[in-house]
Amino acid sequence: MKESFPHLLSPITIGSCEIANRVVSTGHHTYLADTVPDERLIAYHEARARGGAGLIVSEIVAVHETAGFSTDLLKANSEAVIPAYANLANACHRHGTRLFAQLFHPGREILSASAGMLPVALAPSAVPNERFHIMPKPMSAALIRDIVAGFGRTASYLAEAGFDGFEIVASHGYLPAQFLNPRTNLRTDEYGGDFERRQRFLRDVIAAIRKAAGSRALGLRISGSEMDADGLQEAEVLEVCTAVAPDLDYLSVVAGTSASLGGSVHIVPPMGLEHGYAAPFASRIKASVPVPVIVTGRINQPQIAESILAGGEADLCGMTRALICDPVMVAKAREGRLDDIRACIGCNQACIGRAHKGLGISCIQHPETGRELEFAAPPPPVRRKRVLVAGGGPAGMKAAAVAAARGHDVTLFERERTLGGQARLAQRLPGRDEFGGIIDNLRREMDLAGVVVETGRGIDLDLVRDEAADAVIVATGARPHVPALAGLDEAHVVTAWDVLEEKANVGSRVVIADWRADWIGLGLAERLAKTGCSVTLCVNAAMAGETLQIYTRNHYVGRLHNLGVTIRTHARLFGADEDSVYLQDTLTDAPIIEEGVDTLVLSLGHLAEDKLENRLVEAGIDCVAIGDCVVPRTAEEAVYEGLHAGWKI
Repeated sequence: MKESFPHLLSPITIGSCEIANRVVSTGHHTYLADTVPDERLIAYHEARARGGAGLIVSEIVAVHETAGFSTDLLKANSEAVIPAYANLANACHRHGTRLFAQLFHPGREILSASAGMLPVALAPSAVPNERFHIMPKPMSAALIRDIVAGFGRTASYLAEAGFDGFEIVASHGYLPAQFLNPRTNLRTDEYGGDFERRQRFLRDVIAAIRKAAGSRALGLRISGSEMDADGLQEAEVLEVCTAVAPDLDYLSVVAGTSASLGGSVHIVPPMGLEHGYAAPFASRIKASVPVPVIVTGRINQPQIAESILAGGEADLCGMTRALICDPVMVAKAREGRLDDIRACIGCNQACIGRAHKGLGISCIQHPETGRELEFAAPPPPVRRKRVLVAGGGPAGMKAAAVAAARGHDVTLFERERTLGGQARLAQRLPGRDEFGGIIDNLRREMDLAGVVVETGRGIDLDLVRDEAADAVIVATGARPHVPALAGLDEAHVVTAWDVLEEKANVGSRVVIADWRADWIGLGLAERLAKTGCSVTLCVNAAMAGETLQIYTRNHYVGRLHNLGVTIRTHARLFGADEDSVYLQDTLTDAPIIEEGVDTLVLSLGHLAEDKLENRLVEAGIDCVAIGDCVVPRTAEEAVYEGLHAGWKI
């Protein structure tokens, strides 16, 4: 299929390193290893190398003892680590994939405290961090020189381990960017002041790595714009890139900064942002530098990457989450199996969402990611079973696909006319339309595995007996929770599902009671505000979207701010009448009264649809329940439990 992807699947040379294609797994913190690569991290990267990625940039490696960014941070501070890193390099090389290392110091951008204590963060100057509320300590010139030496020393160990190249992390407001930015570098010594002196730290780092690593490829990752008023602006970044590019072998362009809530959204941009939106930044840099340029940012399909490359906006594409979602994406593209590619939907739930909890990353659509050792190869069944699956949401679809792929005879029954469960509703919210991709992807997995699907038909005891089923997987989902509260029978009350299925006329003044504080309340508020409604989102939490991954939450809360939606936090629904909604402040129990309300929309969570499971158990029929019919949670748990059920049945 090279004729369909003549740019994406063609080789390229970066410095002295030839790379087989233009697909890059860019550096990302996986939380799969602590200090040095272990079996889990090696298996994770090898899966992407085996799947055809041309270049893997391994996650950040701390270059100095003061570079404590968070837990589970890789380090390379002595010769003792060389064998562990060599194992990682060998695992990638045996599949023809090149491996670069990200060399990293966060400066003031520190996520967590060590041993429960607030850290002493270091920076060029005492300019505070807005996002983490950290006031850093200015670095001495001697410490700066020691950190520069740390970059070189780390590169020397990794070069001996067999890494093909190195990447200096100057993106997202990390330490090199702090030196380059005149608003965070207020120094008056040789490392601050005019443009030339603000470059000195970066130039010294480049020189140290070159001296230590010889002819290996060397690049710089930088935000094309930090997307923040106090961050590096596009013109400043272009000036930096033009100045230092002659000393580098490539540039890797992203967007955003860790330093602010708005800027940090772009570290792992959610689905509400446009595909390939950082390409214009890369394009302007590429036009001004003599080295190859990588661009990263919501590039989730080979077709999108090919378009960017064909348009001359970049030379390679970072497709990190695309490879998290489908490690063999490149091989499928090469073989022309485009319909088989499992496209990333940008939900941020199990990748960066798990990472921010200090957990190993995964993917809601492909739970095998990050668990490569656990799910290396599906066990063949002891005997072929007749398996029925009740429910065509994400849990049931995954279970059916996995069970059938193992060799079982599987039929899935969905009582609605269409598959998808709650994912069908999720895709109807503004900026969430890509969530429907999980339905398409899982349906394709079922088709490839040979699952028989019957829609418009549920399962009951008679059907189970008639089909002579050996086992039943119950994935019947959940229904909206409508509590018995004072006055609800007097008010115009509808559920979130009613609104999304267009079964409700909500009027012009709407209150949304949001108990879960997830994407449903946020999305409903935006959807209704865009139709002209006056919307008040009353959240039983400290903030709207509290249960969502932080970048996703901040992006969608910002959209509500732009639409003028009123957000009330710490608000527990108490009752309603014809034109008022009554709530309680969860901190003080003080009353909150919203008057002149046309419609109260309930987003108060869900109740498990467990009747079928209970009936099967009472009848002594072998069954396993998964997903929301066990207890309502998210798509991540549903698909993971579907994988487990299909694997074990």
